Amino acid sequence: MPAVPAKLLTGDEARELEPDLSRDITSALLSSETGIIDSHTFMESLERDISESESGSVVCGTNVVRVDPVKDGWVVQMNTTSQGSSGRDSVETNSVLAKAVINSSGLSGPFILNSLRSLLKPPLAPVPIWYAKGSYASYHGPGVPKVKHLIYPVPETGTKQHGFAGLGTHLTLDLGGNIKFGPDIEWIEPNAQDSSMVSNEEAVDFWMNHLVASSEKVPSMFASVRRYLPGISLDGLQPDYTGIRPKLGPPGDGFQDFVFIEERSGKYMGGSIPSDAGGIMINLLGIESPGLTSSLAIAEMVESELLPKQ
Repeated sequence: MPAVPAKLLTGDEARELEPDLSRDITSALLSSETGIIDSHTFMESLERDISESESGSVVCGTNVVRVDPVKDGWVVQMNTTSQGSSGRDSVETNSVLAKAVINSSGLSGPFILNSLRSLLKPPLAPVPIWYAKGSYASYHGPGVPKVKHLIYPVPETGTKQHGFAGLGTHLTLDLGGNIKFGPDIEWIEPNAQDSSMVSNEEAVDFWMNHLVASSEKVPSMFASVRRYLPGISLDGLQPDYTGIRPKLGPPGDGFQDFVFIEERSGKYMGGSIPSDAGGIMINLLGIESPGLTSSLAIAEMVESELLPKQ
């Protein structure tokens, strides 16, 4: 894939582009092709492309409840929930045979792979997952009147070269020119007794209880941002929204994301077919930001480099 155009700037050159930057900044990296997208329009476009294709369909309100290996691929069992005329929900179960499965299920991605790995004798070690909450704050105030670019601070690496867990509390613009800062990082766990690593399906959705923006995070976000934009005011920050990032390592373990793991159904067939034969499953794990804006590039890589050619 072609390299992304980037240019190293001095601090003064950076301030020519962004006059509000701190005088303490001595250098910056300009990525001339970095931009923003309308996520809702993008998803609608993908849905339209799939629905209008010869064999594609988008199925909503559907949960994958089993994935079983077979000689020619994988049997995927799904439950579809719909509301009947009586107002009660009904569940319809269907199964499909797929030669290739792409596990791109975000925060639940490792659970699908780990349910298969548990079938082996001896079972393979599960892929661990930790969760980190990231909060955003909207901003209306001084210190940013001339901002025209997305601005990312250099991550704090600690004692390790890749010891950072996030990309810093950065400035982002939406299509209307509104400014937000975030995300920060806050490690979360199912409860005080459990380990940070989620290892049971009962706790898989515990993170939904953390999707609340809190004003408690605003002061620390303000302290982080004013290091590169010293003119902003604390009063101009308001909690906006939060998200959850799937982490493949615990706090202090270092940065790791965009991990692709390939599995073959033959590996789980008890020796009836070679372990490197059968249907293929591509597991896309630890896909956090910029997963959305990288999604088409990820799809191109999966299709061209990972899936077997027909």
